[in-house]
Amino acid sequence: MGFLTPWFLAGALAVGLPVWLHLLRQHKTTPLPFSSLMFFEKRTQSSIKHRRLKYLLLFALRVALLILLALAFANPFIHTSGATAADGKKLVVLAVDNSYSMRQGGRLERAKQAAVQALAAVRGEDRGLALAFGSAVHLMNEATNDVPTLRGAIQAIQPTDSRGSYAELARALRSIAQAAHMPVEAHLFSDMQKSSWPSNFADARLGEGTKLVFHPQAERRLANFAVETVNSPKRIYDPKKVRIQATIAGYGTDKASKRVALVLNGKEVASKPVDVPAGGRASVEFLTLDAPFGMNRGEIRIEPADDFPNDDRRYFSVERADPRHILFVHEERNQRSVLYYQTALTASNEAAFVLEPVNVEQVANVSPSKYGIVVLSDVASLPGQFEGALQKYVRSGGAVMIALGRMSAMHNRVPVFDEAISDAHYATREGERFQTAAYVDPAHPAVGRAHQWDTVKFYQTIRVDPGKSKVVARLSDNTPLLLDKKIGEGRVLVFASTFDNISNDFPLHPSFVPFVAETANYLGGLDDGNASYTVGAFLELRAAKEQGTTVEVLHPSGRRALSLEEAARAQTIALSDEGFYDVRRPSGRHELVAVNADRRESDLEVLPAETLTLWENTGQGQVSAASGGEAGPDNKRSYWWYVLLAALALAVAETIVGNQHLSVDKEAA
Repeated sequence: MGFLTPWFLAGALAVGLPVWLHLLRQHKTTPLPFSSLMFFEKRTQSSIKHRRLKYLLLFALRVALLILLALAFANPFIHTSGATAADGKKLVVLAVDNSYSMRQGGRLERAKQAAVQALAAVRGEDRGLALAFGSAVHLMNEATNDVPTLRGAIQAIQPTDSRGSYAELARALRSIAQAAHMPVEAHLFSDMQKSSWPSNFADARLGEGTKLVFHPQAERRLANFAVETVNSPKRIYDPKKVRIQATIAGYGTDKASKRVALVLNGKEVASKPVDVPAGGRASVEFLTLDAPFGMNRGEIRIEPADDFPNDDRRYFSVERADPRHILFVHEERNQRSVLYYQTALTASNEAAFVLEPVNVEQVANVSPSKYGIVVLSDVASLPGQFEGALQKYVRSGGAVMIALGRMSAMHNRVPVFDEAISDAHYATREGERFQTAAYVDPAHPAVGRAHQWDTVKFYQTIRVDPGKSKVVARLSDNTPLLLDKKIGEGRVLVFASTFDNISNDFPLHPSFVPFVAETANYLGGLDDGNASYTVGAFLELRAAKEQGTTVEVLHPSGRRALSLEEAARAQTIALSDEGFYDVRRPSGRHELVAVNADRRESDLEVLPAETLTLWENTGQGQVSAASGGEAGPDNKRSYWWYVLLAALALAVAETIVGNQHLSVDKEAA
């Protein structure tokens, strides 16, 4: 029971009024004529009669009336559970944990057997409901009292590679209790993994009236080793310049020695020993990988296997490809730009690109279509035949990087880019000696990892009308420094300065190397996402413009992961299982995506008994409003109206009794 407005209970203090009326004002002295009092002894007179209450029934009615009025305004209520237990029915929920950790040692099969045995709790008019939960909850059947149906629903539960979440289970139980309108008895069959517990205790609360019964499938923490992480390149171009790093973790383990094997396409290609400290981590590196050209399935394994062998391996994918060629067109006298650009490219891309410098006089008969990227470094003019071929190259999907300088300023437009050059800005002794970058778009992939642009000094820049292009960077005088424009199916980047150290000191700064690398990756299409994901993540399948085109996705089991309709319309796909997803995108690009289970599932520590007791008790009382979640299956029934009716009845009775006492007093008078 409670009060919606408990501050009105202070009105009960008004009971002092009838006490004052009945006690303090009951002694009245009526003056009477009397002879001399000189023969009477003077003393204090005490009368017990004056200290006694008179008209006890009237007094009691008045006190009760005031108390009832205070209670009526305080709005009393009682909790009534949304689940009515008057008919003795209950809903028995059999919740089976099918997360990744339940694969250990046949835990899931034991849990399903225990759930079948728990069907004995479904009696008479009770109903039963089976569900499986990991990172999400899946109802296996409609609520029913048919035991064979429930048994079949339990047996249909399959293991998953998802992470367990008791918060999702609790949320589902609250929803079930609200819809059931009867008491809920939930039986939980789980390894009670601590890592599945939410960071906020309130997220795991139960609805009021929900009884939780634990059926733990693991009584203590199990020591376990796992391949926690693998860092590997998505593409390799030179097998001798490959670095693969793996981290081996021990959860509740003693110090041990492990053999770490590097497996490629099902064949072991290298191995190394590693000592893992007690309950700690150790790293191991492989510095070469002689992979065949194309997509390759990689794997890091640890031996010997432990009691949970599923996480003793971790998948990764790697593509062996030829380096892409960049045509670097420059003026014969400008050799510095070639030197700086090539040095930065070699230092950052692990042979992803091969630079082919050529001067303007030699480029007339060169076909741009043979190159992944074309760079124009401060050229005065281009041969007409080459410029026409370059325009066709861009519109058909090619990529061009243009650096502007003193030679470029001799013309009034940027080749291929087709935007006007307004003027060349030079630093002077009288004015500002240099400009700095005041704005760099951190979200743009061409400069996403570049940093410290504000320390670069630009002595000469070329002002270009942005037109319909995107301004990626600006100087402090608002001059566009880096422009990005899509032309046809291709793309053009314009850098309003040079790659040498004459017009600026950019090549002398640490930010120059990532700038060259990121712009090359962006123009070469090498910034196309990750090659490794965690189970439960979503993979983007197509861009918005590619709607209606077919995407083919093969599941790790070899079956098609999408229906025909989904293959034509789906924007993303949920990666629900460990292994390799083979994706062929609308653009024709072939991709092999490695998916691994969340390694938090590898820590097999169980929840302490105190936490389980607190969790169980959340279903026995009112859920605090401060918990911040949804309300449980609980209603508040107010009784202020009935209290007010009782107060009115007492008021009538008080009036009748008061009139009777008043008439008696008048007769006595």
